[in-house]
Amino acid sequence: MRELVVVAGLAAAVLAACAQDSGGGSDEDGPDDPATSLTITVQADPESGEEPRVMTLECDPVGGDHPNAQAACEVLAGADPGVFEPVPEDQPCTMIYGGPQEATITGSLDGVEVDARFIRQNGCEIARWDALGTAVFDVPIQ
Repeated sequence: MRELVVVAGLAAAVLAACAQDSGGGSDEDGPDDPATSLTITVQADPESGEEPRVMTLECDPVGGDHPNAQAACEVLAGADPGVFEPVPEDQPCTMIYGGPQEATITGSLDGVEVDARFIRQNGCEIARWDALGTAVFDVPIQ
């Protein structure tokens, strides 16, 4: 009888451990960690000498110090994942100058690592920037 109690206790412990790890995340993820945790760095004009603006953004749940976090999370949720990929070198782009603005987005987006740079130096780059827009970058375009 004592062996049955020990086996039952071990089985309960194993089941409890499995239930705690069923979240599918890595060991580093906690149960309250957001699915999206990004650092967004924006420079309105890199040649001005001004320090870049750095914002944090979390989604699911919404948080961070981004001034319009809810709208930014909504835009990111609907964004094509390809917007975070650099423009291919052989991609023909219109030679339109959209402004000096530069931005980077790093971190995790829905559990996928992101490390993207955005500029406004030609039509392809402007399209990538505009896909996320002011809701994410929080910088006016003139």
